[in-house]
Amino acid sequence: MLPNPRPYFEGVPDPRRETNNKLHGLSDILCITLCAVISGCDDWESVAEFGESKREWFGKFLTLSNGIPSHDTFRRVFSLIDSEKFEEAFSQWASQSGVIAIEDEHIALDGKTVRRSRNGKSGRALHLLHAWSCSRGLVAGQLKVDDKSNEITAIPDVLSLFDLKGITVTIDAMGCQRDIAQHIVSSDGNYILALKGNQGDLLDDVKLFLDTETKDNPKGAFKTVEKDHGRIETRKVWVSEDIDWLDKKKQWAGLKSIVVVEANREIQDKKTKERRYFISSLPAEAKRLGTIIRAHWGIENSLHYVLDVAFNEDQCRARTGHNAENLSIIRRFALNLLKQNKTCMLGVKNKRLKAAYDDTYRASILNLKYLS
Repeated sequence: MLPNPRPYFEGVPDPRRETNNKLHGLSDILCITLCAVISGCDDWESVAEFGESKREWFGKFLTLSNGIPSHDTFRRVFSLIDSEKFEEAFSQWASQSGVIAIEDEHIALDGKTVRRSRNGKSGRALHLLHAWSCSRGLVAGQLKVDDKSNEITAIPDVLSLFDLKGITVTIDAMGCQRDIAQHIVSSDGNYILALKGNQGDLLDDVKLFLDTETKDNPKGAFKTVEKDHGRIETRKVWVSEDIDWLDKKKQWAGLKSIVVVEANREIQDKKTKERRYFISSLPAEAKRLGTIIRAHWGIENSLHYVLDVAFNEDQCRARTGHNAENLSIIRRFALNLLKQNKTCMLGVKNKRLKAAYDDTYRASILNLKYLS
């Protein structure tokens, strides 16, 4: 069980001035918001309304010396909270909760844009870089990508949140950079990096070599077949450690193997074939590498898709100040708590619905055992 995040909320600096007009504790505001988001609320009006409807329940573990804050108070406070400090609180909670705590862990990195968070015609929508624990299916960390930057410069900052010893990091083509590979290997981690056109000659060389080699072994070194909803997908994996010929081998720290994954899809009468190429610091073990590459896409299917469908994140119009980013952090707290709770076998969307009307279930999600 993940612990209740409230103790970690205590370390978030209160941005408000110390005056007699400060009627509600910051920790109470964050806890009410988290419970409301867990229970299906997606805007400040619904958060405040949920707080009022569950005031008696909140009174069992929160101070509430001046009742439930208004929706304007929630909005104003969240716009002021230092989002970097709040991100630190989330990362500390995730790391100390054992989200990443086992050998041979796999972390996938990928970015997501909150579409409706764009503020004004010249503004830029909030873009977040996520670290996803593939074995636990939980968010391990996130970082806002600066308006004047991109994911490439943010990746080392996200990786610095973790002890990478024994961890394999997978990143799409944007993260296939020599400095990033060096950072991972220097931290005793391993990498699998996707190759696309941004690597120019390296992709061409790897593609030519592997396409030639695979002609002698058309079945692949590792093969899987998946059937779902009328679709049949066959994946074949070929790997090679024969890379001494590769001119750029010395430029990539720890490079040991190259990989090609071929996906053949059949949907009714339509057939498609796609090949994707990778470089890795791991030995050429086709089953292991193929399994890790496949698991990388959990960050799209189990994180980004769920945030959009179950949390309606792309439709959120919170824009002023730090509202968009701080609300996104609350959603990641909520998502991890909902996913790790196994007391009912429902999807995330229906778990939120159940949490809205079932006080005991909501308490179990937050690990409030004395209320369960």
